[in-house]
Amino acid sequence: MYLNCHTYHSLRYGTISIENLVQQAVENNIKTLALTDINTITGIYDFTKLCHQNNIKPVVGVEIRSENELYYITLAKNSEGISEINKMLTAHNCEGEILPKTNPDFKNVFVIYPLENVPETLLEHEFIGVKAEQLNLIFNSLWKRLVHKMVILQPVTFKTKQEFNLHKILRAIDLNTLISKLSPENFCKNTEILKPETEILNTFKNHPQIIKTTEFILNNCSFEFEFGTPKNKKYFTNSKEEDEKLLRKLAYEGFKIKYPAQEENALKRIEKELKVIAQLNFAGYFLITWDIVRYSNSQGFMHVGRGSGANSIVSFCLGITDICPIELDLYFERFLNLNRKSPPDFDIDWGWQNRDTILDYIFKKYGKEHVAFCGTNVEFKYRSIFRELGKVFGLPKEELDALATKPLSEHEENSVVKLVHKYGKLLEKFPNQRSMHSCGILISEEPITNFTALEMPPKGFPIVQFDMHVAEDIGFEKFDILSQRGLGTIKDTQDLIKKNRNIFVDIKDTSISKDEKICNEFLAKGKTIGCFYIESPAMRGLLRRLKCDNYKVLVAASSIIRPGVAKSGMMREYIFRHNNPDKFEYFHDVFKEQLGETYGIMVYQEDVIKIALHFGGLSAADGDILRRAMSGKGRSLEALQKVKDHFFESCKKLGHSEQLSREVYRQIESFAGYSFCKAHSASYAVESYQSLYLKVYYPIEFMVSVINNQGGFYRTEVYVHEARMSGAKINNPCVNKSNFTTTVYGDEVFLGFMHIEKIEARIAQFIPEERRNNGDFKNLENFIKRVPLGIESLQILIFIGAFRFTGKQKNELLIEARFILSTYKPDCKMLSFLEEPAKEYHLPELKRNFFEDAFDEIEILGFTVSCSPFDLLQTKFRGHVMAKDLIKYHKKQVKMMAYLISRKHVPTKKGTMFFGTWIDAEGQFFDTAHFPDNLQKYPFQGGGCYLLLGLVEVDFHFPTITVLKMAKMPFIPDPRYSNGDKKSFETQNKLKEDVSMTSRKPYPQEHEIGLPRQKMS
Repeated sequence: MYLNCHTYHSLRYGTISIENLVQQAVENNIKTLALTDINTITGIYDFTKLCHQNNIKPVVGVEIRSENELYYITLAKNSEGISEINKMLTAHNCEGEILPKTNPDFKNVFVIYPLENVPETLLEHEFIGVKAEQLNLIFNSLWKRLVHKMVILQPVTFKTKQEFNLHKILRAIDLNTLISKLSPENFCKNTEILKPETEILNTFKNHPQIIKTTEFILNNCSFEFEFGTPKNKKYFTNSKEEDEKLLRKLAYEGFKIKYPAQEENALKRIEKELKVIAQLNFAGYFLITWDIVRYSNSQGFMHVGRGSGANSIVSFCLGITDICPIELDLYFERFLNLNRKSPPDFDIDWGWQNRDTILDYIFKKYGKEHVAFCGTNVEFKYRSIFRELGKVFGLPKEELDALATKPLSEHEENSVVKLVHKYGKLLEKFPNQRSMHSCGILISEEPITNFTALEMPPKGFPIVQFDMHVAEDIGFEKFDILSQRGLGTIKDTQDLIKKNRNIFVDIKDTSISKDEKICNEFLAKGKTIGCFYIESPAMRGLLRRLKCDNYKVLVAASSIIRPGVAKSGMMREYIFRHNNPDKFEYFHDVFKEQLGETYGIMVYQEDVIKIALHFGGLSAADGDILRRAMSGKGRSLEALQKVKDHFFESCKKLGHSEQLSREVYRQIESFAGYSFCKAHSASYAVESYQSLYLKVYYPIEFMVSVINNQGGFYRTEVYVHEARMSGAKINNPCVNKSNFTTTVYGDEVFLGFMHIEKIEARIAQFIPEERRNNGDFKNLENFIKRVPLGIESLQILIFIGAFRFTGKQKNELLIEARFILSTYKPDCKMLSFLEEPAKEYHLPELKRNFFEDAFDEIEILGFTVSCSPFDLLQTKFRGHVMAKDLIKYHKKQVKMMAYLISRKHVPTKKGTMFFGTWIDAEGQFFDTAHFPDNLQKYPFQGGGCYLLLGLVEVDFHFPTITVLKMAKMPFIPDPRYSNGDKKSFETQNKLKEDVSMTSRKPYPQEHEIGLPRQKMS
């Protein structure tokens, strides 16, 4: 009797989760249930699985609405029916077609109209829904003749009175109105609950025909779906045999290039993999990925194939990945094994400028009917919940801001805020809108509308209406097409080197991108600012603690920096054992045999599988369950518990003591959710090393590329500083030298117009374009004639020194600009056929303080260019110790003058602590720790220079200063203002700092880890 049930996937309408809806049906002994969310099929697959688990027949469909007006309810007779509904919704969402208000073109769908929207002609498969409160209307002669076409309509939208109020709140949020102004037609009736079937039948007992027709519809709907069977595109060619033949051919072509010596172990490995790939019917999946990479290479793009796909020698030979799995002893079974029923994933990164071109190719090559992005449900978040609810209840903006930004304990206590809290708690985890998965693409064998309607978000690529977990459940495995700025940096650096020096750097040459002498020296010293993945303060500190001087240690470092490994204490233990290989014993022989390379410490996901197999005696399938649980992909706690029980049973049979088994499992558990697979770390390490090679040998071009790719961990100022430390002469933007992005001429670097925030992007791009088309600007007047901008933008360019080629001072130029603009209209710029000579203006000599430029730069760029920030200090003191000598001052107090680069917030039981990164007066980086009690007395006060007093702690070659006292140091008064003017001390407050927030606790210290260093029996 339930033809029209909503869940919270009816966005900003329903209030019931799928689990709760099915549970209500179980409690009421309901045997058939229909899910009809509004304009979406998001929930039908989870709903179907849950219904089958509870012996309920699932019926699926969609409620069709337009602008909140209910047109009709659709119920699929079979899977073809869902496809028909999906196609109609897709045409509306993606092509802008109008939803038919009546008589949609369906062959396998029942259509049920509300009484308010019954068409003149009812087709055979079309019916009229009658609610209990509408029964008295059917005695009207108009309706009496249609009783045989009527069915029971008992919509389900909420469960309790409180949820009914929540429904109204959701409707007010959706309509952006006050709840008090919500009209009755914009929310459902207060009867839309799942009533007991006996109650519904009793209401309609005098209308047996209506009951009978309702039962007819339910009996004739059937949604049988085969979960888990592959739905991806099956073949790259035309058949399995052709795919396997092509894959073998391509793999061996690549093999001859990668392994010219025809190594026997590599030959065995490639044969073994090809056999497994064929058995699992995955040749097409490999070939589609190869095809995408082939296209990328044809366009000259860089890519990185990472993730578990790099465990495969076939991937390596096809050029999908750059990792030799034999060199690193990578575990193919982690990627693909005969127990695995779903396709593997390839995670492939492109430069952020190239990703859309790759996506465009995929959609064109495989057809828009077969390709879509994975969807994702964006839930109501803490801040948005309070802001949205506050608006609904009519709170003013100031109070909304307070609710959204302050912690709960600081919210006002009044009746409205109490309502906000009450309903805010109910809204947690509710989906608020559907969005595009950041990288996951589905390529289906059948038209994708057989499974889902598509939506078109602002990004411009269609998305399915379910998330990646549902996609995997129903048999899709996504292709992860990612982007990152690191690859853009590498490619741009190669291009700059070719342009400036006429040198082509083959960065994929492993002799320079894996193990190079000077690069290894830079690694060991943590000189990696700008290098992908290894530039953060934490990573640079780790590299120094490890004295990391080779690629293999870099691979390990890329994994142990991850929160799971670090949180468990294994990072700390790895550092100890790496530096003291003679001061520990392997606590069990299996750890020595399997994890000797990482000193008996689990560092990679593969290590957990190895220990589960070789110590715990588990099967490969159980090892994979553990691995999936670790990576967050396994969602079944019940399955994990079974594996855990089996682990201890197996350990007991193998004769391991309970104490030993518990210690091993403790280490396994500590990995949950955060560890990398080794291939992933190796891929990151290769890219990091490629970046490092370019930084070492072509530092100026490299740092310019980092700046143009908008950096990484740090703000632009830090990369400009690093370019200067690398020998570059840094120049402010110049209208005759600068482009939109930063430019390099030899060792002269000219900052790009993109860094001047107050100049419109349109103008910033027009200036270099105009210069390229019509030659250099001759003087200020010539510039004003050719570039359409107003006095405010012109003044900013003058203040930043963009007209210094004229040889005139800024104050002269400002006066001249006013004279010229009083003659020329800014909206009528064009070159004259005969250019008149520029007028000469004779102005009185105006003197200017040398440091005025620096304050202009702070105001416009956010940092100084013409001098160091230390030059602006009132004091001449620069510190007793420089960063390069800190390692000699272990356990000693030092006093330093330092410029703040970044700080990382870490909450502790005692309050907030920070880790700071600074540069000294020589431009060298160093790090500090600030504990909660100290921060209360000596807090951070924004960007700028500070005097630090602290105690040096050298931890495995890496010095950190524990700050005891700290004070921000004043700059000289801003010479652009008169003495005594308050504004003369305000400019320095515009200096920036990078602040990163984390919720993690400080990593455990040595005495807190408890990892055994002696053999255990």
